[in-house]
Amino acid sequence: MDDQTDGGGRRIGTQEAARLLGVKPATVYAYVSRGQLTSRREAVGRGSSFDAAEVEALARRSRREAAAPAGDLAVRTSLTLIEPDRYFFRGVDAVELASRYAYEEVAEWLWTGSLPRGARFTAPPEVLAAARRAVAALPEHSGPVDRLRVAVAAAAVADPLRFDLSEEAVLGSARCLIPTLVGALPELGAAQPGDGPLARQLWSRLTPREPDEQALRVLDLALGLLVDHDLAASTLAVRVAASARAHPYAAVSAGLGALEGPLHGAAGRLAHRMLAEVLERGGAAPVVADHLRAGRRVPGLGHRLYRGEDPRATALFARLDGLAQAGPALAAAREVAAVMARQGGLHANVDLALAVLTVSCGMAAEAGETVFAVARTAGWIAHALEEYQERPLRMRPSGQYQGPRPPQPMP
Repeated sequence: MDDQTDGGGRRIGTQEAARLLGVKPATVYAYVSRGQLTSRREAVGRGSSFDAAEVEALARRSRREAAAPAGDLAVRTSLTLIEPDRYFFRGVDAVELASRYAYEEVAEWLWTGSLPRGARFTAPPEVLAAARRAVAALPEHSGPVDRLRVAVAAAAVADPLRFDLSEEAVLGSARCLIPTLVGALPELGAAQPGDGPLARQLWSRLTPREPDEQALRVLDLALGLLVDHDLAASTLAVRVAASARAHPYAAVSAGLGALEGPLHGAAGRLAHRMLAEVLERGGAAPVVADHLRAGRRVPGLGHRLYRGEDPRATALFARLDGLAQAGPALAAAREVAAVMARQGGLHANVDLALAVLTVSCGMAAEAGETVFAVARTAGWIAHALEEYQERPLRMRPSGQYQGPRPPQPMP
């Protein structure tokens, strides 16, 4: 059939689509069956037509993937760039961005590349009620990630539009999901307004203490700094789920599942406990010695992506320096870092800085994990949005079989 145009743009026939893609016509229909292309049946005898822009986009992706080094899992992203001592969100210095803008505004920048001043996230009452009922049914000893996972599942069931993967629908879900996660957590202090800044809403779920504005600014900074950090284990899990076209709630659930692993999400809890012990014993040296004697890694130190101090820790330490109640915990953290610097040059990471905040503000050991999970949900949504624009199921590595070679006798 000849090329034609309609209200949706230029459309082309099967032969032209095959030529652009460099494949046989039968392969074009295989792309359709796998969800990589959409086709439209034309009038009798005219066959199927394809959106030319969609075909050209698939051709560009295929050429890029063909050029990628064999065996490498490289994920294209326009979100976060990490350099030896800095990191950037969409090309903008992340520390400077999070220092100037509220968490919600940083999230909007990561999602859309725009900065709507005064952005606020509000949980729909019916969704929030469903999440609270589900979380309330859990045992009292449930951890924060347990509660967040259940809240995500409840919010998903309450959203009939969750399978709509368009950018507009996914962002609408994200703006509702994040405050729902916060609102579903048990209240430890006086509840804050549901339509106020997210840091203020979260505060009463972390500590029974009344917030002061300086402490809230530290918490908001922590949320903004932790929005994204390239392909951490939990983020990769999110992209794998999104590659299979899981809806955004399921993708976030995948991230929370990976976060609960002791090598990813538990670092803040361990740093909190270590810092509390340093304060109790009056010095860092005996605590560090106990960790090393037991063969345990000293938490809150070192990061594989930074040669010096984690820039997120540097920013949080600077803001905590102006928080009166943080003085003892901040001095303890700096003493730990100084002791370890003599042992091998390890520097403070964001977990140690978060521990200063949680210890000094009367928060529980798992509070840092809660802050991390809530903050990173925005980044997970951003990565899911990117992955929805890629070829479905592209993250399918081949296993290296190490078992007995066939044929083997039947057991």
